[in-house]
Amino acid sequence: MTVYNIVEVGDEILREKARVVSKITPNIIKLLNNMAKTMYSAKGVGLAAPQVGVSKRVIVVDTGDGLHELINPEIIRAEGHEIDNEACLSIPGVMGEVARATVVEVKSIDRSGKECRLQAKDFFARALQHEIDHLDGVLFIDRAKNISKLKNKED
Repeated sequence: MTVYNIVEVGDEILREKARVVSKITPNIIKLLNNMAKTMYSAKGVGLAAPQVGVSKRVIVVDTGDGLHELINPEIIRAEGHEIDNEACLSIPGVMGEVARATVVEVKSIDRSGKECRLQAKDFFARALQHEIDHLDGVLFIDRAKNISKLKNKED
């Protein structure tokens, strides 16, 4: 497996609407595998394909309960409201407060092409919303209030 370079803010692909995956191919499986390896290597909790320079509607998320791979994810239900801090691998050193739903239901397909529905709450729901936003060219800084720079460990 390969660790991809993570695209940073300023790259046009982060502002584009990602393309729908019409067929599960060996390249999509390879993308899922490499995205997971990249996310873990970067110590992130989620990663969207545009963040590795690929315009496909594919995300991976692991907030501590195992890896979730979602192809063509779509939020079909959202409820609740919470403001919390977010950061992003594509915007290093920046954090901001973002309002998100506390509960979401997401429809997607898995690596075998089977339709799946996933119920998520709290931090897991936040991570899914953050990554799905990436597929629509939306960055957390577009939604954030009180954006701040993270302090370096040397400071």
